[in-house]
Amino acid sequence: MRYDLNLLPTFIALMEERNVTRAAERLGMTQPALSNALNRLRVMLRDPLFIRERYGMQPTEKAQELAPVIAAALATLDDIVLGQQDFDPAQANRLFTIAPNSYVEYVLMPAVVTRLREQAPGIKLRLTPFGTDLAETGVVSGSTAMVIGRITDPPDNLVVQHIMDDGLACVVRADHPTIGDSLSREQYEALKHVNMLPPGRLRAGLFQALEKQALKREVAVSVTHFLAVPELVAVTDYCSTLPRLICRQLARDKRLKVMPAPADLGTFPVEMAWHVRYRHDPAHRWLRGLVADVAREISAG
Repeated sequence: MRYDLNLLPTFIALMEERNVTRAAERLGMTQPALSNALNRLRVMLRDPLFIRERYGMQPTEKAQELAPVIAAALATLDDIVLGQQDFDPAQANRLFTIAPNSYVEYVLMPAVVTRLREQAPGIKLRLTPFGTDLAETGVVSGSTAMVIGRITDPPDNLVVQHIMDDGLACVVRADHPTIGDSLSREQYEALKHVNMLPPGRLRAGLFQALEKQALKREVAVSVTHFLAVPELVAVTDYCSTLPRLICRQLARDKRLKVMPAPADLGTFPVEMAWHVRYRHDPAHRWLRGLVADVAREISAG
């Protein structure tokens, strides 16, 4: 039997999107063209593959069995073909999807975009959220170029690289009535706090660091984005404990003052992960190198 290999990326897109419209948009096809490709896939693989249900398309048992085999085969082909190509960042015109967590998006991505503007103006980025589920970002399937943040328990098809470490510091309003240029344990525990609730392990890491130092904290308000913290701290007598690199940027705000935490709260790692199919892709390797360079420079600054 002759196989149309052009249909295999369609199968993977449908497995990941579970929606004909989204899969068509991702592949740059019209919806009727993708539906036609699906019908051809069903004939070729002798199975319905996807069943329409109320909340999308659900893969059949055979589709679930075939998915990892087809994904691995495509990854091998990508590795061979893309690894032979040259890459000139100054002339490149490509779109990369990156999944940074909220911390990385705030701390690293502006510098990454600035570097791209200087060295590769034709490269565009699409940022997608990275919370707690690696699979949801698309990196496990390879549809996303990389994830950046705290990466735990990665699957075997991801490569993980440590790119920097950061610590923790505290921020209060500049004219705080009881806090001078330093912050004692007693003062820290007497204050009310603005608590940042990012998704994932960064949140757990702060709680564990406070517990390890037996440092108590009365949380007055919890927020879900770093940008909310300075506005709350600037108009209250509250304190917030944040990553050091975020505090470095907040120190530019004359309404605020930054100081060391009253105890050693340790550091946390920042990592980058990508699908094994992009190990030798020249464009991906270049972009990963740029991100790592930016992280190294920012953390050393």
